[in-house]
Amino acid sequence: MTRARDLSLAAAIVVWATILGGIVYSHIVWFPPYLSDLPKTAALAQTIHDEHFWLTIHPLAIVTLIAALALNWKLRSRRNLIVITVAIYAVAIITTALYFVPELIAFRNSASSSVAPAECYVRGQNWPHLSWVRGFFVYLAFIPLLLAWRREVH
Repeated sequence: MTRARDLSLAAAIVVWATILGGIVYSHIVWFPPYLSDLPKTAALAQTIHDEHFWLTIHPLAIVTLIAALALNWKLRSRRNLIVITVAIYAVAIITTALYFVPELIAFRNSASSSVAPAECYVRGQNWPHLSWVRGFFVYLAFIPLLLAWRREVH
């Protein structure tokens, strides 16, 4: 059982690290040119399809976190740390679904939208700042997973 606990937690850590890499890449490479001058830059959304990455990695994160939590449930110190990560992730996913993804869809369609170009521009400038805040919390959520890994299981 100890091996399964460790492997499930290791899988969650690897998947979480992959999410962090995706966040950094998106925010440094992709979002600056895409959101720099909306609605003029909206056509860039047709060139990159990062949704394939996100639609793959998030289910993997959910599965690995649930497995790590279930297999480490009897170990209070690990369980509490994994729960912290799950809670932060739940808030991040909810805010992503309610705000970040709908805004990205609106940005993608902004060239043909009735929304004033000035408003698109302002929203495009605000979005990455708010997303960096979300990313900060997702990074913070990685720390409890790493601390859980260091907890003794014997």
